[in-house]
Amino acid sequence: MKTKMMKTAACAALATGLTAGTAMAQDACTGEIVITEMNWASAAVVTGVASFLMEQGYGCNVKKIPSSTTPSLASVSETGKPDIVTELWINGTPAYEELSEAGTITTLTDVLTPGGVEGWWIPTYLAEEHPELTTIEGLLANPELVGGLFNQCPEGWGCKNTNAGIIRALDLESHGFEVFQHGSGETMATSIASAVEDGKPWLGYYWGPTSVLGKYDMTKVDLGPYNEEAHLCNADPDCLDVGMSSYPVGPVKTVVTTDFEEKYPEISELMSNVTFTVDQMNDILAWQEENKASNDETAVYFLTNYSDVWSEWVNDAAREKLAAFIQ
Repeated sequence: MKTKMMKTAACAALATGLTAGTAMAQDACTGEIVITEMNWASAAVVTGVASFLMEQGYGCNVKKIPSSTTPSLASVSETGKPDIVTELWINGTPAYEELSEAGTITTLTDVLTPGGVEGWWIPTYLAEEHPELTTIEGLLANPELVGGLFNQCPEGWGCKNTNAGIIRALDLESHGFEVFQHGSGETMATSIASAVEDGKPWLGYYWGPTSVLGKYDMTKVDLGPYNEEAHLCNADPDCLDVGMSSYPVGPVKTVVTTDFEEKYPEISELMSNVTFTVDQMNDILAWQEENKASNDETAVYFLTNYSDVWSEWVNDAAREKLAAFIQ
């Protein structure tokens, strides 16, 4: 009963963002903080947790805005907002380097450790039946064995450009493949679930940590050795000299605008501490999938089950305020 009461209180606070503690601490966090809510599950969880801690622990007024990789950085470049990009996969994201070098953004932390995994995947049962499909040569020679379809990332995701470069390097479509671009991360996940549960073929890009790779047994296709020059070119839609390269283990960062870091040093310190291991995030996302939970409910799951983790992220004053909701 105690756990249920804590979850109820936390859910209410997430939903309203209004508490006595918030009002009392408002002077410590003036103005509105704009934070991304990226359109994939792990990023939404990070945003939910970070928003709760900022609102209830530090008295901030937080505005979450839906976004994805490319639009969020374009917005930072053009308008100086959002203040915080919570989960930025920097592989295949040239704008990250440009904004960092220009001093527009500051990198606070690796929000996922040791980093994200990316690549092209097929169901493991298909790899066991046709091991040749785990190689590029085998795929190109047998498009019908994977349904003749490559599942591509949605618009705005950095992986869309990188995959497009690999597709061009392979001349994939001339080998009998259709490239299907998904409209959202949800449809990508659904396509894997539907294929695997029906024992059908599937080929496409995916990444971890995700509930999908935790729930379904998938095998990564060998795209060859990592080639930094080719990988960077593939990520740039204007680069013509595309080539083959595997995805490296992906650094996943939290960044803030440099102006924000200077204005809100306490919040920047908090966000520099907000980091999840891949195993923790897999657990969180698996729970979300199993319970069909919303992003806010999943944030509450983390807050009520990993208090030993997040309590080390916040300062003493914030920890005392948060104890009113979660112990």
